[in-house]
Amino acid sequence: MTADIESPKRVAIVGAGVIGAAWAARWLLRGVDVAVSDPSVNAPRIVSQVLDNARTAWKRMGTAPETEGKLDFCESIEAAVSGADVIQESVPENLDLKKATLKQIEGSAELKTLIASSTSGLKPSLLQQDMECPERLVVGHPFNPVYLLPMVEVVGGELTSSDTISRAMAVYGAAGMRPLHVRVEIDAFIADRLLEAVWREALWLINDGVATTQEIDDVIRFGFGLRWAQMGLFENYRIAGGESGMAHFISQFGPTLSWPWSRLTDTPELTEALTLLISEQSDNQSGHHTIAELERIRDENLVDIMLALEKNQWGAGQSVSDLRR
Repeated sequence: MTADIESPKRVAIVGAGVIGAAWAARWLLRGVDVAVSDPSVNAPRIVSQVLDNARTAWKRMGTAPETEGKLDFCESIEAAVSGADVIQESVPENLDLKKATLKQIEGSAELKTLIASSTSGLKPSLLQQDMECPERLVVGHPFNPVYLLPMVEVVGGELTSSDTISRAMAVYGAAGMRPLHVRVEIDAFIADRLLEAVWREALWLINDGVATTQEIDDVIRFGFGLRWAQMGLFENYRIAGGESGMAHFISQFGPTLSWPWSRLTDTPELTEALTLLISEQSDNQSGHHTIAELERIRDENLVDIMLALEKNQWGAGQSVSDLRR
């Protein structure tokens, strides 16, 4: 870790599902001690499996630490958060559950402790409503797998202090991530709004019999998805405008926004029939692989992409370089 980035000594993870377990793995591989609290009897197994995946991935990237942090499973939230510098709440996406959990966390956490929620769309102002010290709550919305993907959206609520935002940005930087401060508090933040737009359009394409789940995934993974992985949306469109740049692209393709290319103003009803159709198509597409196999394939692909990008010091590859420091 770089000397100018704040590094916690102990991180508490409250809720050890897919996201919480991956948070634990990232911090452990950064040499930070992690305490985990989750009432599920499956939590230790899930964390162990995710940590094994993360170890394999980081070893392939050449960023595996000489010494990992210490992992503790605690019987209560109180025990997990005691003495923690950072607490990452990652319980299921239910407002009442999260509010109750945050209140319980706050009852045992030290006043100086940073509290973050992994919520993918709930406004932090809602999460703060029952807190005694709401100024220290921030949303830290990551992307799965958290131990590989460097982006984390940092969102403050109406009562979040500027110091909390600064601390969260520094803390996530210490985890080897690329924190993005979402300056305007909106539902679903930035990333999930973009993902939701693609998701809605994909549902219509299936509903209308235009494409299957595999055809849609193929369009993304063999086409623009590869471009997005290293340049995003606008930089790619700037290139599409040729030597005249973005202005030319907009003048050429801007008028198409008024064409009937999208159904994003409405969504199909997720009927039982449509849900079954999507599920069957997805089974036909990927059912021959177990979830564990798909996770391994995903991680191997992401590592290879990120290593290639690191070689060119571009996009997410720069985050791999940061992890080597």
